[in-house]
This record gives sequence, C-alpha cells and structure tokens, in this order.
Amino acid sequence: MVLAAAREDKPTVAVILMFLAVFLFTLIDSSAKWLILYGLPAVQVIFARYCGAFLVSILLFIPRGGLNQFVSNNPKLQFSRAIALLGGTTFNFLALQFLPITTTIAIFFAMPLVITVLGYFILGEKVGFRRFTAVFLGFLGVLIIIQPWGEEFHWAMIFSVAALFFASSYFILTRLLAGQDNNATSQLWSSGVATFAIAPFALQNWYWPQTNMGLCVLLIIGVFGAFSHILATRAHLLANASTLAPTMYAQVIYATVIGYFVFDTLPSVWTGLGTVIVIGSGLLIWKRENTLRRTL
Repeated sequence: MVLAAAREDKPTVAVILMFLAVFLFTLIDSSAKWLILYGLPAVQVIFARYCGAFLVSILLFIPRGGLNQFVSNNPKLQFSRAIALLGGTTFNFLALQFLPITTTIAIFFAMPLVITVLGYFILGEKVGFRRFTAVFLGFLGVLIIIQPWGEEFHWAMIFSVAALFFASSYFILTRLLAGQDNNATSQLWSSGVATFAIAPFALQNWYWPQTNMGLCVLLIIGVFGAFSHILATRAHLLANASTLAPTMYAQVIYATVIGYFVFDTLPSVWTGLGTVIVIGSGLLIWKRENTLRRTL
C-alpha cells in the first residue's frame, strides 16, 4: 500500500504554487492551439501532452519511490479520473482549433459552478439557496459567452462545454480520491492511462513538425502538463481548495496577454461581460463556502 502525503497548512506557499500552475495550464492551451494551427492533428497534440507528462512523471517519481508508485489503493477510481481528464483535454483541444483561447477559458471559469452541482448530486454535499443562485447566475454568464441565439455562436463551443463537464468530473473524482493515493501515483495514472489510450490513434499517421520551433513546442507541452498538475496537487496539500479557488481566475489575464501577442486576438465585449458574471458567481460560491467553514 502506498501512503498518501499528509496535509500541511501553508496557504501563502500554496497560493504561489497555484498561480504558477494556472500559468502552466494556460501555456498548455496556448501551445495546443499553436500546434494545431501549425498543422498538427489534434490527436497527436493530445498524445504529446500526455506522453511528455508521463515521461516526466516517471523520471521524477520512480527513482525515488520505485515501481510501487504505480500501485493505487483505488485503481478503478484512478482509471475513471484519468479518462475524465483525457476527455476534458480532448474536447478542449478540439475547441481550440476554432475558438479564441480567451473564449474557451472563459467557459472553463464555470467549473466551480458545475462542481457545485455535481457535488450536490454525486457527493451529497449540501448546497443552499445562495449557492444555487450563484450557479444560476453563472450559467447565465456562460450563455452570454456562448450566445446560442446569436450570429457569434460557433458550433465548436459545444466541444468547450463538453470539456467543461469532463474536467469538472475529474475534480469531483479527485475529491473522492483524496487521502487514498499520493501525488506520484495520481500523476502516473492520469498521464499514463491517457498516453496508452490515445497512442493507437496518434501513432497511426505520425507527423513531425518541420521547424525547430514546432518541434520545441511539441516536446515542451508535456512538461507543462506534468508540472502544472504536480504544482496544483501540491498546492492542495498546503491549503484548502476554497483558499485556492480564486487563483484560477488569473487565467483571464494570462489568456488575454497570450491571445493578443501570440494569436493577435482579444476577447469580444460579450465574452468579457459573460466572463465577469461567471467569475462573480464563482467568487460568491467561494465566499459562501468560506463563511460556512468558519461557522462549523
């Protein structure tokens, strides 16, 4: 049996680590979009993201802990968690072929809302009127971003919404795994299962980038993937999830800067308005959860 790491209380360090992790999450998306626009198949980019992360995880964890690091105390849950993460990445990368990175990330900001709903139905967590109101407002914000009734609606937004639900399921399964496996085991499973699941499709017609820049981005996207999740997992061992939740919204800054300088795009007025509403509703949920914890 592999013991899970003990929790600590270092919120300042945790917030710094989470800001770094969120920056790396943004680099994963921007690298994926760049590679797909460069001409690489999306399935190959997905494979590079997970295979690279898997190799990095092996190099980091196996020399210190041996092959026992692959042993999970709950393999079914680890497998389901890995598939949920793969689903989120797959649909997100498919969406990035057609949508600005600011739009896909804005939709992802609804994750605390989806997690709240899933936590209510799957984990049996108590959700009061205020948090359900915040969820309702948040989904209105998502509708403003997507605009299914308007001319700016793009069918690829369906991919982004699917990615949102898969990623939210990943975090719900992560909650269920809390205290059962350590960081190394979780990283090895999440990257390893995805690597072997996508390999038959990616390797069938492999295409190498024809420039040094393309090759560099293809190789480094997996490094971003590995260290982003390692930092995020470590941060959640040093502080409560409610303390770290607002750091996710730093992505709006990262994505806007990268979108402008790399892809020459800026968020539309509707995307900006919807993002503000979604972030506001997420912060309401965060504030309410903190209030409830203080009263317990």
